[in-house]
Amino acid sequence: MSLRWSPDLLRQALTHAAGASSDYDLNPGVAPPSATLRRAGVLAGFHESDGRLILTKRASGLRHHPGQIALPGGKLDPADPDETAAALREAREEIGLDPAQLQVLGALPPHRTVTGFAVLPVVALIRGDFTPIPEAGEVEEVFTLPFAHIADPTRYHVERRRWRGDWRAYHVAPFGPYYLWGATARMLLGLAQRLGQ
Repeated sequence: MSLRWSPDLLRQALTHAAGASSDYDLNPGVAPPSATLRRAGVLAGFHESDGRLILTKRASGLRHHPGQIALPGGKLDPADPDETAAALREAREEIGLDPAQLQVLGALPPHRTVTGFAVLPVVALIRGDFTPIPEAGEVEEVFTLPFAHIADPTRYHVERRRWRGDWRAYHVAPFGPYYLWGATARMLLGLAQRLGQ
């Protein structure tokens, strides 16, 4: 399946009802902890001109998720009124993206992670030219993936690895040198499934 990029496709996809996703989707025998989830927001920012999605490669020296591919974003700070504000603030801090360049279209349902977060994926268009400025010590690389890759559910598949003494399954959608996997891949798969409806 190959969808031709159009901002209207994103708008339409966000109107389709669907449930929340979780890192536990593929591991039904693993019980999630009962602790209260911490709120976070990430930005799925697509260039308005060609639909390329901005992603980051986290710095290898980070304590949590070093070297992983991620959407810009993070947990709510006390000054953030909601997850959308957190996603926009973090995108400015992590990659130098001015919120004035963004047109927020909406959000996907929250995604529950094994690390105890409820992550809201905020979907937006990036207007005009944008030259990323990676945050030193946090972001090793800022890059884009083509809309045709992100929007195609057949590009996603399931892999397994041992984690905390047991086998765990997770989604992946690798592209060239970029190993898109885990929560980021699962959230984007949810968007791809809506785009195909």
